[in-house]
Formats: sequence, structure tokens, C-alpha cells
Amino acid sequence: MIDIKDICKTFYVGETVIKAVDHASYHVDQGDVVVIIGPSGSGKSSFLRCLNMLEEIDSGKIVIDGVDLTDKKTNINKIRAEVGMVFQSFNLFPHKSVLENVMLAQKIVRKRSKTEAKEIGMKLLVKVGIEEKADAYPNQLSGGQKQRVAIARALAMNPKVMLFDEPTSALDPEMVGEVLDVMKSLAREGMTMVVVTHEMGFAREVADKVIMMDAGQILEVGDPEHFFTNPTHKRTQAFLSQII
Repeated sequence: MIDIKDICKTFYVGETVIKAVDHASYHVDQGDVVVIIGPSGSGKSSFLRCLNMLEEIDSGKIVIDGVDLTDKKTNINKIRAEVGMVFQSFNLFPHKSVLENVMLAQKIVRKRSKTEAKEIGMKLLVKVGIEEKADAYPNQLSGGQKQRVAIARALAMNPKVMLFDEPTSALDPEMVGEVLDVMKSLAREGMTMVVVTHEMGFAREVADKVIMMDAGQILEVGDPEHFFTNPTHKRTQAFLSQII
């Protein structure tokens, strides 16, 4: 589903060169849940943002569902319609209701009628357990509710892949569970997911593979049981010993 080959992404801060992603390669199979962990500044979010070209890579190749994102002929907006993204900051439109937020891209990008977009939107609000807030506005919602709306909005596009960039990091602790429950449900349904998170319990329970990143590099990949009980890389061992 996703083939990442030797990608690099560099940022310049004044005269300082920061290698956010440093020759990273990975392959995500259809239906896989891949969780990326690592310290702050390790390149996790930059790596994820490269997967739908929110960050343009300096070199390397990214192929999603057979389409080369780095080919100049590729319509990136068309690919982004197939790749749902959920951010830590929700990014809802404040002047639109919950249902309108979920309907908007359906009408513009998928060219669905208002009636169809509304029907799909309500089904998805039921799916994420927030249908009673359909007519509310974002400023009337809790953080957990906003994130569930953001997930419903991404799902409304019928994406082939869902990317989650620390979806619970901006939430109060008691709201984290309600968002993770929605993500677990998606995983059970076979959605291909790449998730950057600090929620180790979620990684243990749901992930097919866990990736450790540091200094822009993929240091270690493993299934959760092996990754958390017997990590091989010293940096992974040190990182896990601090947070578990």
C-alpha cells in the first residue's frame, strides 16, 4: 500500500541544517497498523507529513497504492483525497457546524450532493459516537469530541490510508481513551494506518509493527511483543526505559 524508499527531508534554520528525515525506507502492507515512536524532534511527524507530501522530500521515492508521489506528473491533490490525515490540533472550521465540517470536503473534492454528503456524514458521526453534536460548533466541544469529528471528516473521503499525527497529545488525559477507542475500531475493520503517538498501550495492543525513530532515521522495527520486551537497538532500550 505504501512504499517508502530512501527519503530525505532537510530544514534550514538560519545557517543550521536539520536532517528531519535521513534516508528512511519502509513498506506498509494493506491493512497494517504501523505505530511510530521516538523522542521529540526525532523526525516522526516530518516523516508522516512526507507521506502525503505536506512536506516535499529532497530525495527518495514514495509510492502509495501504485502511484509515485514524487513523479512530477502526479496530481498530489488527487492522492491526498485517498490519504486521510488527522492532526493533533483538530483543524476544524470554527464557523461551520460539526456536520458541515464532515460534509464540506465530500461536496468539494468527491463532488457528492448535499443530501449524500449529509447522509454519509451522519453515519460517520454515529460511528465515532458523536452524532448528538451534529449541529454544535467546534467551540462547544471538548478536545476529545473535536478529534472524533476530525476523524469522521477524514473517513468521509473513503481514504485508502489514514495518517495520525499525535492525535491525542493535545487532549486532557480523560479524553484520550475515547479517541483511541475510535482508532482501535478502525484497526479492527482493516484500515491501513500509520500513527505517530506516545501512547504505548495503544502501540502494544493495536500495532502490527512499531518503528523507533531518532535523528531522522528509522533505528528499529519490530512486532509489539518483541519491540517492547526485547528491543535490540540501544537507543530504543534507553527510550523505552524512560517511558515505561
